[in-house]
Amino acid sequence: MKKIRVGLGSCGIAAGGLKVWEFLQAEQANLAPGVEIQKTGCIGMCHHEPLLDILEDDERVYTYGGVTPEKAQEIIDWHLSGQGSLEKYLVSSSQQPNDYIKPQLRIVLRNCGVIDPESLDDYRRQGGYKALAKALKSMSPDEVLAEIKISGLRGRGGAGFPTWFKWNSTRMEESQPKYVVCNADEGDPGAFMDRSVLESDPHSVLEGMIIAGYVIGAANGIIYCRAEYPLAIKNLQTAIAAARENALLGENIMDTGFSFDIRIKQGAGAFVCGEETALIASLEGERGMPRLKPPFPSQRGYWGQPTSINNVETFANVAWILEHGGSAFAAIGTEASKGTKVFALAGKIKKGGLVEVPMGMSLKEIIFTIGGGIKDDHEFKAVQMGGPSGGCIPGHLLDTPVDYQSITSTGAFMGSGGMIVLDETACMVDMARYFLDFTQKESCGKCVQCRIGSKRLLEILESICAGEGKAGDIELLEEMALQVQSASLCGLGQGAPNPILTTLRYFRDEYEAHINDKNCPAKHCKHLITYTIDAERCKGCGICVRKCPVNCITGAKKEVHHIDQEKCIKCGTCLDVCPGKFAAVLVN
Repeated sequence: MKKIRVGLGSCGIAAGGLKVWEFLQAEQANLAPGVEIQKTGCIGMCHHEPLLDILEDDERVYTYGGVTPEKAQEIIDWHLSGQGSLEKYLVSSSQQPNDYIKPQLRIVLRNCGVIDPESLDDYRRQGGYKALAKALKSMSPDEVLAEIKISGLRGRGGAGFPTWFKWNSTRMEESQPKYVVCNADEGDPGAFMDRSVLESDPHSVLEGMIIAGYVIGAANGIIYCRAEYPLAIKNLQTAIAAARENALLGENIMDTGFSFDIRIKQGAGAFVCGEETALIASLEGERGMPRLKPPFPSQRGYWGQPTSINNVETFANVAWILEHGGSAFAAIGTEASKGTKVFALAGKIKKGGLVEVPMGMSLKEIIFTIGGGIKDDHEFKAVQMGGPSGGCIPGHLLDTPVDYQSITSTGAFMGSGGMIVLDETACMVDMARYFLDFTQKESCGKCVQCRIGSKRLLEILESICAGEGKAGDIELLEEMALQVQSASLCGLGQGAPNPILTTLRYFRDEYEAHINDKNCPAKHCKHLITYTIDAERCKGCGICVRKCPVNCITGAKKEVHHIDQEKCIKCGTCLDVCPGKFAAVLVN
């Protein structure tokens, strides 16, 4: 055994990884001489955190999940005794990757969970900054741009705009200074792709930004990162300082005469600042509100100067493309959607976390093969993609390949990579209401269509969920949604109606049941359900009586209990606490 790695991304820390780390630090003196203890980021298996890796002298890697200090001691003792892997805690290994890791193709995530994110030397040992050296010392900006064009890399922030075109548009502008901006304002509920890359492999983003600066002729870069990502910001600050100390940032990088520096701007959490012109306004100290385009940021962006904006995942691909060649990247994926895509699996899925797969893999393979299927073996109902402005894709479209055109054809869109999996307990009307509530609150209010339209749409959805829907509501929703979509100024307003339009497209019967039958088929909407106790199943154990927060359940011990519907607040506590062997509480 030569190294012990502990996953200390946000997910690892939240699961208790720091306790394992502190234990190992205290025990280091008792380990065999030369055994290194290393921090690392998130490898993507968030469902198995805290994670611990044992690296043997022959480069074999054993990954253990659900590790506590006590389990860590047992694992270490086992390996030091030369008995191989400890199977009862083992979740994967380099010789036999598990079903979560094996189907993946990791380019953006190539170093995540492998290197110490605070170590420049670790990044360099994995080939870090070789692509930058190649670009600055042996390639012209035009040649670098040509490789990016050959690769077919499209922006991974949601719109899928060709990266080379955006860089070239900025490069062709004569005005100086020019700027490179990294959009790390990841705000979609359930999305954590950018956060994980910044926490686990910050130098890959810096390297991509420096190369972009070289291509477009910029001397300054800015990373706009939401302040809710403190670990990402900390690791970025450490990486920037190390890069400056080693002549990888600042004046005369690698003695080539090229100068480029990067600073961090912390955003205050406004979702609309993920839109590039609103982001620029925020960078300039103004309220984050979108601007009309054209002119585009590549023409007049930050302080009215040519500005190229890409997201974290886009920049993290750049060094790999230059090192392996644009053709190698273009050989992955589909004809119109090249390379890989990182997704965050969340919701009712057995194996939540981060995955990186080739474009063109089906939704079914991602959710059921990699993600392990639906939690508690419930029935799959839909997957929500594209964040609050995305859409819901139903079960009969699970064979849809994940590429820009195919996902868009379903009414959803790729977005930055969030996948929220829903089972049969999800109410699709309430799901649309939830996302409309989010986007309505996050609207900057600049344009009437978004400011007022989203509010009116939300009011209709709220009335339907409250059992107050009426004839004509569905038609009104459709008409208003299309108006808001077509007339809003920026992507937030244009995308806000998508959850409504896709749920109406695939789950119209649920809307009709809410309105016509005053019934929620998923038994989710409080105003449309009642809790009752089955007289034949109830054994009078009294658990529900003791746990009811409003004392609406009555009944003597060993006698049938009853729920007072006048007092019941539909909290569902009785259903949760009723012993499974009785299952006496019913939802109607």
